[in-house]
Amino acid sequence: DAAHFLQYLLEKIDRAELGSGSRLVNKTDADATIPTASNLFSYKTNSRLECSQDGKIRYKDNQPETMWSLSVPMEKAEAPVRALASSDSEPEEKRQKGSGDIPTVTMKACIDHWSAPRSIDGMRWSHLGNTVSTAFEETRFSNFPRYLIVQIQRYELGSDWTPKKLEVNIDAPDEIDLSSLLSMGPQDGEDILPEDDSSDEKNDTSESQPQISVDEEAVAQLMDMGFGMNGCIRALHAVGGSNAELAMNWIFEHNGDPDFNDPLPSAGESGSSGATASNSVDEGVVASLVENLGCFNSNQVRAALKESGGDAARAADWLFSHMDDLDGAIALLQSNTSGPAEEISPPPASSQLEDGEGKYRLTGLISHIGKNTGSGHYVAHLKKDGKWVIFNDEKVALSENPPTQHAYLYLFQRIDSIDFPNNSY
Repeated sequence: DAAHFLQYLLEKIDRAELGSGSRLVNKTDADATIPTASNLFSYKTNSRLECSQDGKIRYKDNQPETMWSLSVPMEKAEAPVRALASSDSEPEEKRQKGSGDIPTVTMKACIDHWSAPRSIDGMRWSHLGNTVSTAFEETRFSNFPRYLIVQIQRYELGSDWTPKKLEVNIDAPDEIDLSSLLSMGPQDGEDILPEDDSSDEKNDTSESQPQISVDEEAVAQLMDMGFGMNGCIRALHAVGGSNAELAMNWIFEHNGDPDFNDPLPSAGESGSSGATASNSVDEGVVASLVENLGCFNSNQVRAALKESGGDAARAADWLFSHMDDLDGAIALLQSNTSGPAEEISPPPASSQLEDGEGKYRLTGLISHIGKNTGSGHYVAHLKKDGKWVIFNDEKVALSENPPTQHAYLYLFQRIDSIDFPNNSY
């Protein structure tokens, strides 16, 4: 869908930029790594985890993301209103004519739902001797990107286990203030778990992953919806193993994760063993893949094996899935690993992410016309010089009534960045 395509486009642009060699430079610091297009949209979050057994706190930095996925709390819906016919002739407005009573949920309610504490069952705590205990998690922003893409999860599983579109209006304001959602880090009076403890906790979690039994029927149901097996298993594993509906919600939130389609680590697999596998490969496997695949050289195969932990089948799949820009994909992999001692390692991704005041202004949206996920049409609207413009295939025109309440994706720009471009690009 539009969200998947947008993430694919950003990834493809990143690969091209990182594989450009000396053709692209950082315009403000020639010795620094070049800023990638995705950095304009990238943000990191920080999770605060509280152990229900003794109240101790653990803070965890999460991987950067480029899309803020918000679920719709239908229990917060306001009284349904009759959809009125509009004088505007745009397709989205036409679709709403005669559509009946549609409930409305405010974007603030969606944001509050995202930021509210949630419980995580079955979490292992190494400071309690790997005892399983419920955790209470709160998530906050570590930085506010220049552009914030907001995805509204407008789909749910129907009684027949097929995704269906939610008929709901989203009351989206012209401006939002997320300043209160900035992570403040550890606070006075909190009993913080030491860093080495949280590291052990992570390893214990990975080793305990195979203990959850994943329901094969639920895997089949999710795969019938078009998702890969590894992603379906990962989703079911995250929600306890058998609830396909919860797994579908997890997929909508995490299908853009870099490891979404990767197999889960096997029992006993640790970070150190993974590092070893990534730095050395079996040259016999390299030669075999070069000969059997017939369209890749040894350097390309070697890079794929390093990325796949030495697994030949996964390496072959990686190669074929990145054929459209293989050199760029390999360059991206190499940029994320440490080079030889004499080379200057690139700074962490977090140091390259933009930040500023958490106040945003709506500047674009993409709406989906159609009743289900398998068909329909996308229409885009952008705000230019204070006026909304519709982009509908070959039709580009001023829009009197943009369908902000029906959007699937919203584009917000950080207000303090307006008229102040990033000069590094």
